[in-house]
Amino acid sequence: MNAKIIPLAQAKPKPRISVIMVSYHTGPALLEAVRSVLDDPDVYELILVDNGSTDVARQSISRIIINDERVKLLQGQDNIGFAKGCNYGVSFATGDLFLFLNPDAIISSGSARQLAVHGESLKSPWVVGGLLRDIQGREQRGSRRRELTPLTAFVSFTGLYKLPGLRSVHMDGEAMPKIPHNVPVVSGAFMMMDRASFNDMGGFDEGFFLHVEDIDICRRVRQLGGEVAFHPKASVMHYGSTSSVPRHKVEWEKLKGFVHYFSKHAKNPVEKLLALILVPFMTVAIMGRALYLNIRQVFRGR
Repeated sequence: MNAKIIPLAQAKPKPRISVIMVSYHTGPALLEAVRSVLDDPDVYELILVDNGSTDVARQSISRIIINDERVKLLQGQDNIGFAKGCNYGVSFATGDLFLFLNPDAIISSGSARQLAVHGESLKSPWVVGGLLRDIQGREQRGSRRRELTPLTAFVSFTGLYKLPGLRSVHMDGEAMPKIPHNVPVVSGAFMMMDRASFNDMGGFDEGFFLHVEDIDICRRVRQLGGEVAFHPKASVMHYGSTSSVPRHKVEWEKLKGFVHYFSKHAKNPVEKLLALILVPFMTVAIMGRALYLNIRQVFRGR
């Protein structure tokens, strides 16, 4: 009697993770961020979109990546912005999953894999983001957020969230969940999606030059019936504000991003009017903060 041969179940192939990093005059943090990515055995490749670096920085980057075949360095496209830079980087990626990582974010070992594993359990299209920590290990604002609407933006920009019964769009002041869970928005500084989800979304909206593109793509994912999740165990140490670009220019692009977002997603004349009314409050809050931080920096430098 012949023995029945039962074939072994074939192991599911390990997903290939492509890290997309867009840099613009980031400074020394970029070298640290690149090293942390290349030290992660779960990373299949790194696509570094260099929108602008000094000659010294480019030489330092070249020394790190010269013998690493996993790195594709894209230069010569000038400063095309973050959203367009991410889309451009994806066009050179060959992985199954795209991890969008800020050039001043130092990824913790195993975090890319944790995002990938949880992402595969989500309904497509999906996005999963992780925890941003500052250099003291504290949660940074932006890791997890509520839905951004004219009303929630007004409450957040004016500080009314400090009143009883009102809440900010930011969730960093709340208890940290122990397991991954769905949220309306995660940060584009540390965000993953698979190739199919990216294609379904048509990538990032290039109408955003810098900031707010992450809020927009999370909203579009949910509008298509997909899921956005936050993973508390996957983390990066995020320096933040490392670019040599003047602060007021960065904040101006953020303001333009918010205006574009509300104009784009206004569903009716009432929402369009609310978005218009919100512009002065956003301008004062965003540009006023930039002015305050510049003045404080001047006095600290004395």
